[in-house]
Amino acid sequence: MGQRINIQFTMQNLRDLKISSRSEPAKYKYKKSSYTDIFEGLQSLRKDEVFCDIKLETDDGQKIFGHKVVLASASPYFHAMFTNFAESNKDLVIIRQVDPTAIQLLIDFIYSGEIVVTEKNVLLPAANLLQLQEIKEACCDFLQAQLHHTNCLGIYALADLYSCMKLLTSSELYTQQHFLEVVEGDEFLSLSSQQVINLISSDKLTVQSEEKVFECVIRWVKYKLDSRKLILPQLMEHVRLPLTSKNYILKNVIEEPLLNNCPKCKDYIIEALQFHLLKSSDLITIPQNIRTKPRHAGRSRKAIFVVGGQGTKAISNTEWYDPKINRWQIGPKMITGRCRAGVAVIKDNFVFAVGGVFKSIHKSIDVLDLTSESQCWKPTADMLVERKELGVGVINDFLYAVGGFDGVSSLNSAEVFDCRTQEWRMVSNMSTRRSGLGVGVLNNCLYAVGGYSFSSRQTLNTVECYHPGLDVWTFVADMCVRRCGVGVGVLDGVLYAVGGYDGLEVRSSVEAYTQSTGVWTTIADMHLCRKNAGVVALDGLLYVVGGRDGTSNLDSVELYNPVTNSWSMLEASMHVARYFAGAVAINLQISS
Repeated sequence: MGQRINIQFTMQNLRDLKISSRSEPAKYKYKKSSYTDIFEGLQSLRKDEVFCDIKLETDDGQKIFGHKVVLASASPYFHAMFTNFAESNKDLVIIRQVDPTAIQLLIDFIYSGEIVVTEKNVLLPAANLLQLQEIKEACCDFLQAQLHHTNCLGIYALADLYSCMKLLTSSELYTQQHFLEVVEGDEFLSLSSQQVINLISSDKLTVQSEEKVFECVIRWVKYKLDSRKLILPQLMEHVRLPLTSKNYILKNVIEEPLLNNCPKCKDYIIEALQFHLLKSSDLITIPQNIRTKPRHAGRSRKAIFVVGGQGTKAISNTEWYDPKINRWQIGPKMITGRCRAGVAVIKDNFVFAVGGVFKSIHKSIDVLDLTSESQCWKPTADMLVERKELGVGVINDFLYAVGGFDGVSSLNSAEVFDCRTQEWRMVSNMSTRRSGLGVGVLNNCLYAVGGYSFSSRQTLNTVECYHPGLDVWTFVADMCVRRCGVGVGVLDGVLYAVGGYDGLEVRSSVEAYTQSTGVWTTIADMHLCRKNAGVVALDGLLYVVGGRDGTSNLDSVELYNPVTNSWSMLEASMHVARYFAGAVAINLQISS
């Protein structure tokens, strides 16, 4: 039997023990994977009132125990209170005019990291007071999901009060899109005169008839007639009375007693009748002002027009979707099949199919005049460079063609078409060669998004911005994901990058960019993965048309609602499954 040896280690023994044969000291970094047990311990101490050095008293006399160091570490409000103000030396602080239940829930959240937002707990004011930004954002997300025509005005007022800018924009857009339902509710009658003016003066109201705007103004005034009748001229200034029918003016407007007793309002009636007189006389010059300008959402119906693309071969047909009847119909056939082209629209009526490929790569351009009786495609001036998989955009009726592939390499060149002179000219080159890119126009600047560099064999996440007045390209923030075959659309001042191929797989992810923030943020994923899909904004929604999921061409369409940050599938599918197609919004003038 061997002899047992006892060795007693001292601290000095441990220091002297040689563990590593390397010259540098050995290290092993340990990081606790979860602090749940620590927070549970703090919560337990708080409930047992152990080591608590602060009590918060609410309006209902409830006392909430806590630890100053914990509250100050989570809330800038408490940090300032316990370091810079008289409360730093007190063990009791009275918090008034804040919902006691909300305060209790927020203190529990600081200790637990969990909270449930419901319509019954009023957390936003308290979260705003305590400067708990993540809870404030959670409240805004909750309220945004609850938007309804019966509450959108109240949610807008709440967002305005607490400077919740995203919720403010969403609720305003929702109100504009559901104007007819909103003005029938009680919330509308409680608006101030300035709030009513702000609402009815918007170009973005979704209202098919200006008659409804007039009627809601009269209803609002009559609700509190004595105090509001003096404001009527200011309101009528923003009612686009000339855009109502002549019969409506004669039968309804002139007969309204409130207007008969108001000289300024009578002037607006005379203006409207004169507008109809000039219009019926076919005179070219009709006086223009805010009241004769159609609202963007209330103009003649819009449709989505899809051009060409690739199926089993290059596609020569077109089709268009009417949202009102939820149906796709066949449009004018192209001169030849054309896929991997750029498609753009000028003045809502002139559709351009730019470059692309059919047997060979094109620099040719075909244009469709939707106002003409023949409604047939005709060739126009060729580009200076052959391009397929290019991006196109329109700024002030100038058509830009950007990047693409010429059969040898990806291109960094760009050119512009002047519709007046029917001539193309080159503009400054991008810094990066890009094919399969997306192009969007935001605030009169051209954005070249993602794409593929044939020379470097790289799928790109970079984005360049072109300023026409300076003739220069500058880089902006990179996308979160590399995207070739990316769909790009612009809706309400936001640039969206949709789907695409990242070098490994086709994506369903989507991200958004605004000039004000200068960063890309991820939004909700589409239902399907799509590359080379058409993207178009229409009536406050973003439509993504067709594309390819990596295996099959798609005939499906899905649409994004920025108010709810959600995607839904369109019930009506296209007649043809296609990708590399172009999609634009047009005035609905195509005959079926």
